[in-house]
Amino acid sequence: MIVVLFLIGLLTAWIGSIAGLGGGVILVPALLFLSDHFESFNWVNPQSIVGISLVVMIFTGMSSAISYIKHKRVDKKIGMLFLIGSIPGGIFGSWLNQFFKTDSFSLIFGVVMIAVSLLFFIPRKPISIFQHGMKREKVVNGKSYTYQMPLVIGLILSFVVGLLSGLLGIGGGSLMVPAMILLFQIPAHIATATSMFMIFFASISSSATHVLLGHVEWAYTLYFIPGAYIGGMLGARMNRRMNGQAVEWFLRILLILIGIRLIWQGIG
Repeated sequence: MIVVLFLIGLLTAWIGSIAGLGGGVILVPALLFLSDHFESFNWVNPQSIVGISLVVMIFTGMSSAISYIKHKRVDKKIGMLFLIGSIPGGIFGSWLNQFFKTDSFSLIFGVVMIAVSLLFFIPRKPISIFQHGMKREKVVNGKSYTYQMPLVIGLILSFVVGLLSGLLGIGGGSLMVPAMILLFQIPAHIATATSMFMIFFASISSSATHVLLGHVEWAYTLYFIPGAYIGGMLGARMNRRMNGQAVEWFLRILLILIGIRLIWQGIG
């Protein structure tokens, strides 16, 4: 059991860090699957899954963010802007989570993942409403990138993402990364790095709510953490070796597969 939990933490953090998702999109369905097929995971329920996922993402986000900051890929100003909206949204979503049952939980999670993945197939055309706001410039690997962040839209979006993060335990990155890339024209490498920076802080507030509600199974959670910390560092390292298009395709395929699996479970 201990080895299995360590490996799940390692794998989910590694994959999540590459795509800037935080690992929740892998950890949540993995635990749902194990609870359906193995008696030793009968302690799993929607509340404990989200509680564990958010606590583990603190350590995934920490290790990934440290690595990304070291290599100057994080846009801290945009990350802090998103935190202003996502933290209260995450607290509210964590409170709502207690009212959901397993089947509806899986179905909603799957639909969200499919919807987000489809956004990447929409032709890239700058939308004027998203092209005015705080001007940013970032240099990555010697190449300069410029983009803009509309403050009000950014705050509203981050609140909605935070709410879904606290409700579904997905860390917010699975929605925020596509939004940064598609709506705000932020390069994939900067978007994934900034997402992990945001996930670290947002997970602290969201997980605190679940801890207070008694949703965190500490006897199991502690075994995920070492693997998650190591996986976060390894994922950030691999992300730096991939080009932006490869990161986007990785994200597309990942979200589609997870969405299909969860929708099947929700309606089954």
